[in-house]
Amino acid sequence: MDITPPFGYSDVIPLERHHKVLLPAVDRGTMPAYARSVNAMAISFSEFAVAQRDYPIVFSTVPSDRSFAPVAVLGLADGQNLFIDRDGAWEPGHYVPAFVRRYPFCVSRVYIDGVIQPDRLVCVERSWIDQGGIAMFDDTGIATPEWTERERLLAEYERDIDLTARMCARLVELDLLVPFTMQIKSGAETALTMQGMHCIDESRFSGLAADVHRELAQAGMAARIYAHLFSLGNFSRLLERAQALAGRPAVA
Repeated sequence: MDITPPFGYSDVIPLERHHKVLLPAVDRGTMPAYARSVNAMAISFSEFAVAQRDYPIVFSTVPSDRSFAPVAVLGLADGQNLFIDRDGAWEPGHYVPAFVRRYPFCVSRVYIDGVIQPDRLVCVERSWIDQGGIAMFDDTGIATPEWTERERLLAEYERDIDLTARMCARLVELDLLVPFTMQIKSGAETALTMQGMHCIDESRFSGLAADVHRELAQAGMAARIYAHLFSLGNFSRLLERAQALAGRPAVA
């Protein structure tokens, strides 16, 4: 049996009832290491409304299969997360994506003899299993409150991933996603250029037939499209944040 770990995980194994697990506290500096050095993080369908307040939301792609996924942009350079403080915690007052809040747990796809299986498996990062950790189940096998809370997050996130995939597939069908380059200017000069991203073409979206607009609205996709478009204004705020952290004056 082969288990494919998600990005940021190194060695995951199936969660068992006897496991005791160290639980990170993202607000107290025990952020998983990978989150400190990524400049973008996947978000899911239900996160658009809250994520767009803090971060630009763009779409990344896997060219080999023409699939897309929404991500929140966290930094302006490779390995830069502008929302991790010096103690390694996420900056208070900013939304923490579910992708990192679920750590060290995940739901993984399973392959047997190279064939993907229909069922998914709840897994945990091996290095976070420790006798000094917290029991996820009591001696009778009943879930503890700590596990009940995380199991709910995992279940909601998995449902959300499926919704996200359906939305992205529909955006591709409608030919709404286009590559774009973000240029942020400081005065008359270009302060930053970012490439390799995709966004919704607003004119194509506006030009869709009324029945398609109705379909997207009823499916909740139109609201996500608007949240994405509004969020692009946060690129300038990222530059201001980067410059402030570097001790330089922010762009007006």
